[in-house]
Amino acid sequence: MSKALDGVRILDFTHVQSGPTCTQLLAWFGADVIKVERAGAGDITREQLRDIPDVDSLYFTMLNHNKRSVTIDTKNPEGKLVLEALIQKCDVLVENFAPGALDRMGFTWERIQELNPRMIVASVKGFGPGPYEDCKVYENVAQCAGGAASTTGFDDGPPVVSGAQIGDSGTGLHLALGIVTALYQRTLTGRGQKVLAAMQDGVLNLCRVKLRDQQRLERTGTMKEYPQYPNGTFGEAVPRAGNASGGGQPGWILKCKGWETDPNAYIYFITQAPVWAKICNVIGKEEWATDPNYATPAARLPHLKDIFAEIERWTMTKTKFEAMQILNKYDIPCGPILSMKEIAEEPSLRKTGTIVEVDHPTRGKYLTVGNPIKLSDSPTEVKRSPLLGEHTDEVMTELGYSPEQISALRTAGAI
Repeated sequence: MSKALDGVRILDFTHVQSGPTCTQLLAWFGADVIKVERAGAGDITREQLRDIPDVDSLYFTMLNHNKRSVTIDTKNPEGKLVLEALIQKCDVLVENFAPGALDRMGFTWERIQELNPRMIVASVKGFGPGPYEDCKVYENVAQCAGGAASTTGFDDGPPVVSGAQIGDSGTGLHLALGIVTALYQRTLTGRGQKVLAAMQDGVLNLCRVKLRDQQRLERTGTMKEYPQYPNGTFGEAVPRAGNASGGGQPGWILKCKGWETDPNAYIYFITQAPVWAKICNVIGKEEWATDPNYATPAARLPHLKDIFAEIERWTMTKTKFEAMQILNKYDIPCGPILSMKEIAEEPSLRKTGTIVEVDHPTRGKYLTVGNPIKLSDSPTEVKRSPLLGEHTDEVMTELGYSPEQISALRTAGAI
């Protein structure tokens, strides 16, 4: 069976997480991703957070599946000629260098267009055009600059960054969409173009409900679904909302049986309006279904803390999985707080390919996250990450270099 991006060739100048997330996704869909790395070193994550000495780290392997690795000295004149040949053969160049790095290598947009007018140049940067565009950005910086940290955590504590990598991996996903869109437009225009995904923009896109709430706050001075209502105070900016749902259906994280010793014995519980009477029956508060102080969503808002405290008295008598089983019978929306250990051991996630076991020649078997996007006509096969420079000779041969020329380039230090 063919793959969705069969025939698309990606020149991958990315490292760490944001860029590799993007190119790995494209590789899972069938693109031929050629990762260009520095000889002897490669992507810095090959050696970061190692758990086995002198073996590619999980940080690297889990972000670079299905790719080919070539090592090229971009400062060597002969190495630059190899890169020019690659640019002429590839459809997309993806990079997440510091601002201006590609230009300093001699590969400006204008030069790339001379070599290949159909080339799409896709970039991850920390910020878009503006006062901070030359600044370096990492995951947590993006979360802070994009509005996530200021709205995460509890109101009586400091800003908190998320465990989800919304700055790096989130921006990589945005960039992948931009690349596929540009490839589609090229089928109509025949021209390449620049694609930019700024990390601040990507985080803000994922925080759009908080920008919604900022405007609501400015108009009304209060937001009734936030835990600060009715007894707390609201300032000029959207506050941290603890575990509030951020939508029209109030939700909170509640303790379950065993919470005293298990840090993840909790469940997320949503008091959805259409099933309110069922919630009342399950927790033994049938009278709340008709009590004017609780019967309607608007009436319940001032009493949410008391309501969740009463629901928690019930959830604390059940394990999170027992509670899930009971609540799902009545279509009451809820979800267990799953640890990474529980997720890694969940059979259904293995079956769907969301969690995949991969065999690596030096590391052995390890678990990784598979393709989160499932296409019925383009199934994903997760292949191991490449060893440093593993495919240099193979790619050079495809570019038309003879064995003698490859040997000479290696002797010259170009590859």
